[in-house]
Amino acid sequence: MKLENIEMLIDGSGEVTIGRTGPVRCAATASDEDQCLAMLVRQPEESLGDLLTRLDRAIADAVEDQIFADEING
Repeated sequence: MKLENIEMLIDGSGEVTIGRTGPVRCAATASDEDQCLAMLVRQPEESLGDLLTRLDRAIADAVEDQIFADEING
């Protein structure tokens, strides 16, 4: 599994968090030093690998197209 965007973010000044977020049992979030790039909720049958792949794509969408995913706040 190649997660280039997650790797780029972590190698830079960003961070990725996976785990409970408030009432959400499992979420994956990504941010850089300026803003939150993506907040995803793990779906019931979604593997952790699939969630990370989705997060990697969401980071690319945020960086390249200014499309920010927020599944936590609606």
